[in-house]
Amino acid sequence: MLAILRKEINAFFASPIGYLVIALFLLLNGLFLWLFKGEFNILNNGFADLSSFFLLAPWVLIFLIPAVTMRSFSDEKKQGTLELLLTKPISLLNIVLGKYFGAFILILIALLPTLLYVYTVYQLGNPTGNLDIGSTIGSYFGLLFLVATYTAIGLFTSSLSDNQIVAFISAVFLCFVFYIGFEGLADILSSTFVEQLGMSAHYKSMSRGVLDTRDILYFLSITLFFIALTSKLITTKGLQKKEINSLGGLLAMLIALNTLTHRYYERFDLTSDNRYTLSESALNIIEEVNSPIIVDVFLEGEDFPSEFRRLQFETRQILEEFSAFNKQIVFNFINPLEDEANRDQIIQQLNERGLTPMQLSVEENGKSSQEVIFPWALASYNNVTVKIPLVKNKIGASQQELVNNSVQHLEYAFADGFSKLINPKSKKIAILRGNKQLKDQYIFDFVTTIRDYYFIAPFTLDSVASNPEKTLNDLNDYDLIISAKPTEAFTENEKYVLDQFTMNGGKSLWLLDAVAMEKDSLYNTGKNVAIARDLNLTDFFFKYGIRINPVLVNDLYSAPITLAIGEGSESRFQQFPWFYSPLVNPEGQHPIVNNINLVKFDFANQIDTLKNSITKTVLLKSSILSKIEGTPREISLEMTAEEPDPKLYTNPHQNLAVLLEGEFTSVYNNRIKPFPLSDEKNNSKTTKMIVIADGDVIKNELGKNGPQELGFDRNSGQLYGNKEFLLNAVNYLLDDNGLINIRSKEVSVAFLDMKKTASEKTKWQLINIALPLVLLSVFGFIFNYIRRKKYSK
Repeated sequence: MLAILRKEINAFFASPIGYLVIALFLLLNGLFLWLFKGEFNILNNGFADLSSFFLLAPWVLIFLIPAVTMRSFSDEKKQGTLELLLTKPISLLNIVLGKYFGAFILILIALLPTLLYVYTVYQLGNPTGNLDIGSTIGSYFGLLFLVATYTAIGLFTSSLSDNQIVAFISAVFLCFVFYIGFEGLADILSSTFVEQLGMSAHYKSMSRGVLDTRDILYFLSITLFFIALTSKLITTKGLQKKEINSLGGLLAMLIALNTLTHRYYERFDLTSDNRYTLSESALNIIEEVNSPIIVDVFLEGEDFPSEFRRLQFETRQILEEFSAFNKQIVFNFINPLEDEANRDQIIQQLNERGLTPMQLSVEENGKSSQEVIFPWALASYNNVTVKIPLVKNKIGASQQELVNNSVQHLEYAFADGFSKLINPKSKKIAILRGNKQLKDQYIFDFVTTIRDYYFIAPFTLDSVASNPEKTLNDLNDYDLIISAKPTEAFTENEKYVLDQFTMNGGKSLWLLDAVAMEKDSLYNTGKNVAIARDLNLTDFFFKYGIRINPVLVNDLYSAPITLAIGEGSESRFQQFPWFYSPLVNPEGQHPIVNNINLVKFDFANQIDTLKNSITKTVLLKSSILSKIEGTPREISLEMTAEEPDPKLYTNPHQNLAVLLEGEFTSVYNNRIKPFPLSDEKNNSKTTKMIVIADGDVIKNELGKNGPQELGFDRNSGQLYGNKEFLLNAVNYLLDDNGLINIRSKEVSVAFLDMKKTASEKTKWQLINIALPLVLLSVFGFIFNYIRRKKYSK
């Protein structure tokens, strides 16, 4: 076998055709990947990966490998040396394997110069070295398995004819059918089984850096079958009944093995961030789905910036992962603006459905243009449809950062959408009333949002005075209570009911103002006095491990205030710095705050954490440039004209929102109880509570047409992250299927350093196009020099 292998390599490199074939392979890859404009151009795509190469390579190899294998047996037949070879004391299988591994090694030699592509992307990454090596290695493994199968097919067609051209065309045809033909047939027949018969479905997964035993066994099976078939065909006797039976047995065994591995398999995601491994929580949501979930993705169109082409690609990959786990997930990519004649009408219709468009800047050839896209998906299940946002906005983010955030958010976005469709609501939330909390119109948007997930009802504590035990029993029917900016003090009876609700395992979300100060009063009078607000909850939260102090947090990193200046027709609105509206950039990795937008506060207070057995996690805190101001204090709009002194901002990172988790001790433990209970508890089950030192975090603005979206500032046009923060908080407090934990998964997109790429573009084009050809020439010269020297003796 080794002698045949050496003979094949020597014969290939002794002929100029061998060098021509490899040179064409390297030249085509180099031109498409580094010079020609298009979807394969790595420099223009802007991503620090080799996905373009692994997408292009199968098509180039469809022609390269048949060119390498076409002479393997057809030339032997034509020269009449096959019969001589068959008389040698070597088995037919060893003859085939010798020629097979000879051709396989030749293809590996052709692939070696492509490692320059890896080096180039590594050097051009932002920062340098920002390349997912694990994913790249996994992708090369996928390419090697594809090469192995193409080679086996090429060898088989070479054994069918003594004409090399016939062998070449037959191999190209068969490789094409196996790679893409079954996928086309599957589209016609709407059959996933037929699709699995083709190479494309298996290679796609491996080319992303995901090794699956099902894909590996598929490629090995095709390779083994064609090698076995070739070894039976090269004999001069032709296929005998015995050979046909053995081939049939081999085929049956391979089919059985592939069927078995679809039930018992292992999957290895070699990507650095495991981006193609769906969380257990996401899989649990769709596991029992037995009727189709149709997902229409509108992220399709021409002239996308490279960043959004990446978002499109990642969206497809995530949906393919969901679909691979459960075939009931069916998705389509739709270009909503394909019909130019009805473009405006379509945009209006999509707008009315809540699918707001997004305008992008497209830079091409130094010219800037605007492109409208709809970064949304609609998921439908059993006649119910939900919309799924694909873009994760963040104030001040570049297009690259925007896409990075969005890619990280994709799995959660789809899992959340599917959960809304599949899982019936079960948890109940009580919106507390009776202590002058925010009126309904000010919490309308948030309540409307969480109504998609939970049952919502108002709950008043007024009945505590007459029948406290019944009030507690009624409250215990709820899983979570929300108290949104109470302004009237709680009685001891009310506190005891709330305390016992916590002791029974109830969750709670508190949004409290320890200082009485409203922005509306400033607009009316120009100034007001901020004073401490006594809600009679100090001992309540002190026992649980926190204290909300009646002070104001003044933060230089804050949202502006919009004021009218001038008089009459000369009046206009202008924004001024307003340091009592801290803008908090969540920096923690907790799933509640991970990858969310800035959260806006108004007249926030400071929270101290106290030592006890409760676990406390600070979710939000002020910036490094903040200070504390005591009360009472006069607040005036004239402060907007004052220049702040940064030296006075010496109280950085004040706690504004804290999560408490654990087994709570009753506030009334070892104290006289306000009223007797038949089943009082002094220690709670394991439960959770979130306290936010600002009631305005949940407050939406009111517009002419009613409540605005929570977090939307109509004066600046900014959308802050208040709603997402609170929704995450509620989901975390009530989450029993782990969905919220998907948010903690870190996924990042590696980009090229575009400045470096632009300045060094010609250099890297020459390296990747010319250098492989130079290396091939040097190799050829050395190989032939050694060969001539050897045979001249």
